[in-house]
Amino acid sequence: MTHELTLMAVHAHPDDEVLGTGGLLARSAAEGIRTVLVTCTNGEQGDGEGGAKPGDPGHDAEQVARLRLAELRESAGLLDIGHLELLGYRDSGMDGWSTNEDPRAFANVPLDDSAGRLAELMERYRPQVVVTYDENGGYGHPDHIQAHRIALAAAERTGVPDKLYYTAIPRSGIKQMFDTMKEAGVEIDFDPPDDFGTPDELITSVVDVAAHVDAKRKALEAHASQGENIFLLRMPEERQRAAFSFETFVRHLCRVEAPDQEDDLFAGLR
Repeated sequence: MTHELTLMAVHAHPDDEVLGTGGLLARSAAEGIRTVLVTCTNGEQGDGEGGAKPGDPGHDAEQVARLRLAELRESAGLLDIGHLELLGYRDSGMDGWSTNEDPRAFANVPLDDSAGRLAELMERYRPQVVVTYDENGGYGHPDHIQAHRIALAAAERTGVPDKLYYTAIPRSGIKQMFDTMKEAGVEIDFDPPDDFGTPDELITSVVDVAAHVDAKRKALEAHASQGENIFLLRMPEERQRAAFSFETFVRHLCRVEAPDQEDDLFAGLR
């Protein structure tokens, strides 16, 4: 039996869907591909009202979760995501935070349990293509790493996806982006190390999403409570569009015949 072409993106928090896969999700939907977003946590350790950080007075984790899930639903609508699935786990917080010790935190949930729930979703939707993070979660966040682990475990358990990809930002692109922001006077409290991002030579797939830059920008704006992502919208217009026009990936699994270098994650499946 042939199944409807389906893309599943497995992300850790509300807002993670936008930067690395927002254009892909919007482009896929426009092409008639069914899109499924799985968000593993409710984002409790994000910024609260007035930018309150976890542990600050006025930071209410449950209120933050409600706000971030509402923002997620708005973002999903803007990206024309067909199905939003919430696993509902508790945000573990950044690596080294005391919240890492919470037994309810996603990173502490037994892998068999969380991977089992994702496997059920893979069985239900039968995605030919699954996208998640690499083994370091992109930048070491415990929830990103756990999302990677459960995606691989569910894919192996079910044998469903034909292709599985990791989101990636090439190192050359990161350096160019940060240099541009500094030149534009954008204040950033993070200076990426030289080894931040994915080595350019490991990138297997570059997807043109230029037609969906506006949707991607609006989806990012929908996550207004999380100001650390909004600084990208303060780049000069020309550079912003250039940065948002392509999304890059590393292919980890491929069970079909497809070229080594792709501009379409569904190459070999259409």
